[in-house]
Amino acid sequence: MTLNTSLKTIAAAAAMAFSLSAAGADTITLVQAGHLLDRPGQAPRGASTLVVRNDKVAEVLDGFVGAERYAGASVIDLRQRFVLPGLIDSHVHLTSDRAGVEGQLAAVTDSVAASAYEAQMNAHKTLQAGFTTVRNLGDGDGVTLALRDAVAKGWVQGPRIIDAGAPISTTSGHMDGRLGYTDWVQHAVPTTNLCDGPESCRKAVRVQVGRGVDVIKIATTGGVNSVIGAGVNKQMFDDEAKALIEAAHLYGKKVAVHAHGATGINLALAAGADSIEHGTLLDDEGAKLFLKSGAYYVPTLSTINGYKERIAANPDAYSPAVRAKIDWRIGITGKALKQAHARGIKIAFGTDAGVSKHGRNADEFELMVQFGMTPAEAIKAATVNAADLLGVSAVAGSLEAGKNADLIAVSADPLADVRALKKVDFVMVGGQVVKTPK
Repeated sequence: MTLNTSLKTIAAAAAMAFSLSAAGADTITLVQAGHLLDRPGQAPRGASTLVVRNDKVAEVLDGFVGAERYAGASVIDLRQRFVLPGLIDSHVHLTSDRAGVEGQLAAVTDSVAASAYEAQMNAHKTLQAGFTTVRNLGDGDGVTLALRDAVAKGWVQGPRIIDAGAPISTTSGHMDGRLGYTDWVQHAVPTTNLCDGPESCRKAVRVQVGRGVDVIKIATTGGVNSVIGAGVNKQMFDDEAKALIEAAHLYGKKVAVHAHGATGINLALAAGADSIEHGTLLDDEGAKLFLKSGAYYVPTLSTINGYKERIAANPDAYSPAVRAKIDWRIGITGKALKQAHARGIKIAFGTDAGVSKHGRNADEFELMVQFGMTPAEAIKAATVNAADLLGVSAVAGSLEAGKNADLIAVSADPLADVRALKKVDFVMVGGQVVKTPK
């Protein structure tokens, strides 16, 4: 079959699926895969057929099964491609990928409506890159909470979104949005995500729960992009971290913790954090706490790509205080992942897209492999492991009967060269084809 014939077949299948769905009948789509990694972490299958009924995987069959076996079924020919589950990015910021001085200016000049359109654009880029589920870890004005619901209702096209609402820190901590602005601007910036002392921190969690968030994000250390010269070590007392995490767990919410310095990593893990984001200065005590608690490590290595690209375009893209931390981050990136991988710590894929560029999420795979993981391990981190961390294993992370029909296809074997995932040819989300080969 020629490429043009294959493309016509895929387009016809999508049209038939839409027609049958509109008529109220079950839609059966047969996805023929040359190679299928239905359960990352296990060996891939050869020629296979996924039977998709409406938005779910109904069966996974050996060989190429045609429409003659399923009356009214449409067929999608991916026999020359490698098929695997839709990818999951555990750490994104959909509202923007502008940063540094440009991002700081945008925060006080862009309207909420403009931010909403930008978030939708970034969500579309992310989906087209093959990421069918994301965890959004920072949005103070409710844009991505609304986008999450709009995607779920089918109003707009995008990945499934697990949203944290506004991330929480102490006053002058990493999540204090007033940092770097003059006093009169600071007075206009919301502070309900800031807390000082246990009672205040419990309330900050409850405010986000009341907004309908899926997960709580906190910061126990300073950050690379914080416009404050206070370093990246612990910036929260033990009782504050404990209050935040206990309050979140009381409401059934997992806690993602921004932490670079070892003191903040260890504080969060001892208090019961579910994941550590960045974890740049992981030490031996932290490694032991990871293993004891079963928390996930989310490395976010590709932030350095965003930094390098912006600095190359404009050497003054960041303030001097932030630039010094960026140079440090670039130099140390990957060391913690090497240690975590060697110690057997659970690793979930996450990019911090927004610091790096949206739609380029798969760049993270190359860095994960560069710093010690195998392609198979990196893919599992972006499917099975990430689904477990996000609490969506019942619907995502693998292609099994009863799970959502979220799948992608690439033209080369990503288990041999993980860079194949940088060019996703085909995307299906919830049984709907949203990208076909060009």
